[in-house]
Amino acid sequence: MNKNGVSEEDVLADLAKIKLLDTPYERVLSSMCTYPHPIAASVHQDFLETNMGDPGLFKGTTILEERVINLLGKLLHKPDACGYLSTGGTESNIQAIRAMKNCSISKKPNVVLPSSAHFSFEKTGNLTGVEMRRARLDPDLRVNIDSVKNLIDENTIGLVGIAGTTEFGQIDDIQQLSLIAEENDLFLHVDAAFGGFVIPFLEKHYSYDFEVEGVSSITIDPHKMGLSTIPSGGLLFRDKSLLESLSVHTPYLTVKTQSSLTGTRSGAAVAATYAVMMHLGMDGYKKVVDNCMDMTRYLVSGAKERGFSTVIDPVMNIVCLKMDSPVELQKRLLLEYGWRVSVTHNPQSLRLVVMPHLNKDIISEFLDDLASLA
Repeated sequence: MNKNGVSEEDVLADLAKIKLLDTPYERVLSSMCTYPHPIAASVHQDFLETNMGDPGLFKGTTILEERVINLLGKLLHKPDACGYLSTGGTESNIQAIRAMKNCSISKKPNVVLPSSAHFSFEKTGNLTGVEMRRARLDPDLRVNIDSVKNLIDENTIGLVGIAGTTEFGQIDDIQQLSLIAEENDLFLHVDAAFGGFVIPFLEKHYSYDFEVEGVSSITIDPHKMGLSTIPSGGLLFRDKSLLESLSVHTPYLTVKTQSSLTGTRSGAAVAATYAVMMHLGMDGYKKVVDNCMDMTRYLVSGAKERGFSTVIDPVMNIVCLKMDSPVELQKRLLLEYGWRVSVTHNPQSLRLVVMPHLNKDIISEFLDDLASLA
């Protein structure tokens, strides 16, 4: 900082210039985030000073968080679920494993999860000291149930299933994982950070949430397909005791305990999430997902017309195209056309996430550019 500060006009001009370095979402096919809904962006501004870390000071915003948890619970087939709004999937996954650990007596705890699980679980293992045992996948890129069974031992404290894998958008067989969890008296966490606002609105029904008896907790991110502002993640538990296992004493705040991982939490994101969920409702979100799935089918059809094939038939709005050299292609798409795409690892493919900021004209342009390079 300089001594006298800079004029507001100069600061804003500098920021506008720097923001031009950000990639506009219209050139992004790699991200699971998108532009927030206008109502979410507007409401966010009105709650900037609110801090859910000290809820007694912000009783109105605290009521909004309770309402959001209820709305998420209804979406996930358990209106009386408990939990809180986190910063996103990483925090929620860390907290779910912490709850497993805090409720166990094992001195060398391990958790069995798919090899397709998000990298946040690597952070979780490092932070908690819980061993992360990766089960292999089946040919459809869902977790292999036999592999899960073979990795369980007397120190296993829980299982993880993914409802919308980050790389391929696949949904693990949560019902089978639930049976295993119940047979072995294990905690079952479902990471639906992306899928939580997609799967309920697909034409095909999937049993993946609290509708499945053995599911203990769920990660769901409103700031992805929920169209809320960043940071807005969600962590829901079936049983209040699991949330309470995370609590610590907070003697100098307006509440006696706190169960979240972070202390300060954005009330603005809470209000934004409430606003967009109330505004869109189930029918509104159905239209959003229908549009994304229509664009997904359009992308797959156009890719096949240009000689490309998919690794799996898309389950949701994530498409993975088979390519000989996807990493090199990823670089060229960026350097020559400004497209941001990503690459999966096993098997390697070009990964495309079809979010609401896209349209069929953008997809056609992308496919033409892709065909010119492949």
